[in-house]
Amino acid sequence: MATTGTLYIVSAPSGAGKTSLVKALIDSMAHVRVSVSHTTRSMRPGEVDGVNYHFTSRDAFVEMLGQGDFLEHAEVFGNLYGTSHSWVKQTLTKGYDLILEIDWQGAQQVRKLVPDAKSIFILPPTHTDLRQRLHNRGQDAEDVIEIRMQQAITEMSHYVEYDYIVINDDFTTALEDLMAIFRSNQLRLSTQQKRHTQLLCDLLG
Repeated sequence: MATTGTLYIVSAPSGAGKTSLVKALIDSMAHVRVSVSHTTRSMRPGEVDGVNYHFTSRDAFVEMLGQGDFLEHAEVFGNLYGTSHSWVKQTLTKGYDLILEIDWQGAQQVRKLVPDAKSIFILPPTHTDLRQRLHNRGQDAEDVIEIRMQQAITEMSHYVEYDYIVINDDFTTALEDLMAIFRSNQLRLSTQQKRHTQLLCDLLG
């Protein structure tokens, strides 16, 4: 029997380290993939179209939205983001676990359509650490950082809607915690029954 992958929702305020943690997780676990979202925001230095995001115009995004092409979509800081429903389904069917890096608004939409999705919220250890990380990125002016800090408080208030919480104080520890979530779900009864059907039959035969 083929094993269908698990859909994971990973959310965090800007500067909490979500992107770095997810990248390290992907590099460490071969069966895990990350969804590439569509966005109308401008490409940042070092980003690659089709790898970091599918960068698209607002008109094209709205057209796709009207055609029902998105599993979820949201507007964040004036930019639109969305996840292709068909691509998600195809990836899970192949047996891969799939991560959606989306905010709490998108997470609410996905839970309605995929109620068995697992959700993880990544938090910074303190407000001071979060602010310092935003400064260290060197991507935003001071007024933009202030807006992101204010938005972060609203975003973090939604942690109660998630299945798991990871505190990114020490990166190595946070990565181990994140990997533990994926490993434990791989060991669930339903998943192991599908993966080891023949073994279980032989043991009981």
